[in-house]
Amino acid sequence: MAASCRLESFPLPSHGGPELRRRRWRRILFGINRLGFTPISCCCSDSMVPIRRATGSGKSVEKQEDWRFDPKKPPRRLRVQATPAMPFASPQSGFVSKPEKFYPRCTPRGSGPQSRDTPPKRDTGIANEKDWGINLLNENVSESGTNEDGSTWYRESGEDLGENGYRCRWTRMGGQSHDGYSEWKETWWEKSDWTGYKELGVEKSGKNVEGDSWWETWQEVLHQDEWSNLARIERSAQKQAKSGTENAGWHEKWWEKYDAKGWTEKGAHKYGRLNEQSWWEKWGEHYDGRGSVLKWTDKWAETELGTKWGDKWEEKFFSGIGSRQGETWHVSPSGERWSRTWGEEHFGNGKVHKYGKSTTGESWDIVVDEETYYEAEPHYGWADVVGDSSQLLSIEARERPPGVYPNLDFGSTPPAPTEEPPQELPPSE
Repeated sequence: MAASCRLESFPLPSHGGPELRRRRWRRILFGINRLGFTPISCCCSDSMVPIRRATGSGKSVEKQEDWRFDPKKPPRRLRVQATPAMPFASPQSGFVSKPEKFYPRCTPRGSGPQSRDTPPKRDTGIANEKDWGINLLNENVSESGTNEDGSTWYRESGEDLGENGYRCRWTRMGGQSHDGYSEWKETWWEKSDWTGYKELGVEKSGKNVEGDSWWETWQEVLHQDEWSNLARIERSAQKQAKSGTENAGWHEKWWEKYDAKGWTEKGAHKYGRLNEQSWWEKWGEHYDGRGSVLKWTDKWAETELGTKWGDKWEEKFFSGIGSRQGETWHVSPSGERWSRTWGEEHFGNGKVHKYGKSTTGESWDIVVDEETYYEAEPHYGWADVVGDSSQLLSIEARERPPGVYPNLDFGSTPPAPTEEPPQELPPSE
């Protein structure tokens, strides 16, 4: 039976009023059309294959791919693109990049900060520090006021000191509408100590009159790796938005890690829900700096009726030799499962062994003449992140008194890697 899938957008009412306003916020919160958050509606059969959608910005290439397998075409169609179509670098377009689009960051004394009640955007990766425009005050400030429309605001700044030369400079600001239904908060900080640790960060949150809420945090860290003694820069971002009018929301966690010898790790966990449909995505990249690379992606979705479908793949390469493998699968509400698995072995001599099978009886096992292509180095690496981290690198630590040395406690064993699953948002009340 032929597979059938279609992508459907939200129903668009023909009238204005509250529904039109809600639709506008829906676009802002969940990036309909522009950011690929379109829900997937499936007419399923035992050979259904999910549609892969990916949208990037900034340095990445915008694309949408429709993956369906045609048994009448040769097995070569089963090959999955080796590079996940995700924005690995730090795209700027998701965080306003033109200065004239920023709200004023530093307003004259006696006037309040401008409202910054804008939710984060999906699939925009990790912003560069310049896109946040962090500008910490050099004095302790605590002020508040009321605007002409009745909305209120506040702004505070200060400095916290601790052991081992710890210092944290911070600025907090926020405001709310006169009726309290709309609210926004934002905090900036920079941290340092005598070990050479430096950190730059932002956290913001908000809500609007319709009950839509959002939260976002961003961090950039410089430190010395405990085991290699190499300088390392790590960047991370988490973003979350939740609708106040329907059971819809999303959460994303992104991270990037770099060291001075080319070791690089990147990844993301994503979760989204729109009424009866939920979907997840995880991907990762690891480069050891000596030519070895590992990449993987795992995506799946489900409906409240019990239909589930997904797609995953992995590749490992070193010196032109490596492998790729993956699986596409589907489970019907009755529990009937369909899957197709595939694999490739690259021998480094122009020969590639391709094999696979499916639960409907398909199978192939061939050796073909084919060039091997993979990315042995990240397209955004150590030199790039150093160039984009000038504000982090310029953080000044407290002056260390003569004869006082930093306390370096590296522990006895390397820390175990941990991966947290994407956060599932609670349904709207």
